[in-house]
Amino acid sequence: MKVEIYSDVVCPWCYIGHTRFARAVERYRAKGGEVEVEFRPFQLDPGAESTGAPLLTWAAAKFGGTEKAGQMFGHVTQVAAQDGLELHFEHAVHANTFDAHRLIRLADEQGKGEEALYRLFAAHFSDGLDVGSREVLGKLADELGVEADLDGQDGAEAVRQELSKARALGVSSVPLFLFEGQFAVSGAQPEDALLAALEEVAERTGQAPAAGRTGGEACDDDGYCAV
Repeated sequence: MKVEIYSDVVCPWCYIGHTRFARAVERYRAKGGEVEVEFRPFQLDPGAESTGAPLLTWAAAKFGGTEKAGQMFGHVTQVAAQDGLELHFEHAVHANTFDAHRLIRLADEQGKGEEALYRLFAAHFSDGLDVGSREVLGKLADELGVEADLDGQDGAEAVRQELSKARALGVSSVPLFLFEGQFAVSGAQPEDALLAALEEVAERTGQAPAAGRTGGEACDDDGYCAV
């Protein structure tokens, strides 16, 4: 089964959703199922400027003050902790993620796409690194053992095309899981629900028994996140 996951590396629900889905896939494979995962780019804020500004400063201006932003981030931080993830919004940097998606694309071509994706999540949410900085991304590429000329145009056109495809498909919130190119599941759904989705799609395509699923939380391109 092919599953395409649309996400952005500065989306906390994407970090949570990817983590839950990876666990669901492990359980599905343990039952004999086969899954091929492809990572697709999405930008929550394609017009963002990578100036190194604190994320909390940006969020406070956008969402009505520091207290409101803190409440929003506090909720998602608590949810993430239940999945074993540490989010430190107080250190996070507001960034344009186009080049980060280029790094993921180039890493994927070298067999390290998933590793790069999770490293970028951790870099943004746990380490307080500026994932919009080509210098930072270059260091992460070296750390990952990925050849990536981010000062040039490596991977740029491919990412542009995939972002355009996401818009054409009507993707407006992430994470979004697209099963077999036709069954879409959005939001950071619970692990059991994602496993159920895998089983349901498998059943519909003649591969396994069906099961139900529930909804989940997501980030959208109208704001930051439904946190």
